[in-house]
Amino acid sequence: MNTGLWNMDSGLAAVRRPGMTIMSNQPEDSMAKRPMYLQHVNIYVRNAERSKQWYEDLLGLHTYEYRPGWAAFMSADEEQSHEVALMQLGDDAPLQQKGQVGLNHMAWRLESLDDLKEFYNRIKAKGIKPDHIADHGISLGIYLRDPDGNGVEVFYEMPRAEWPADYHIFSRDKVGRGRFPGPWDDEEVQPLPVSQPQPAAAE
Repeated sequence: MNTGLWNMDSGLAAVRRPGMTIMSNQPEDSMAKRPMYLQHVNIYVRNAERSKQWYEDLLGLHTYEYRPGWAAFMSADEEQSHEVALMQLGDDAPLQQKGQVGLNHMAWRLESLDDLKEFYNRIKAKGIKPDHIADHGISLGIYLRDPDGNGVEVFYEMPRAEWPADYHIFSRDKVGRGRFPGPWDDEEVQPLPVSQPQPAAAE
């Protein structure tokens, strides 16, 4: 089983795998049986074969099923039937526009910072330029675009026990800088954005 990669959602909630503990502030009378974790995302592509090749070559994903001209079902965790489905629309399908409502990116987690360094060196050797690299305080993400412009993050996140807080984990004042030295040091690594004050709710 490949445990080096596994996916997260677009930033709404962490994926839960067996053995993980997730803090929750939901009231006790909320839904008793919550989902186990986010199991897959389904994205539209122009050409399923081209996209399948990209995800295999760059991320090493396993293809459980491929139907030419229709779809590819792929996974990093081979215990899962698929973590991403690539659904073909055709070469004339319109691409997403910047700022369009919808999926911002999918994120694939690496097991160690060394794995992320290896991934970075591999894409550089292939001549692939990251869209950007972002330091989130508890994690470092390398952001790319697949052949259709879909956002893909490959990241390392610190172990839960090393997080500096149980809440507001992305607040600038709760995290240190320079936690993730690596071959990307010469690149412009985007820091965690400064949070803006929220307007008071209307009474």
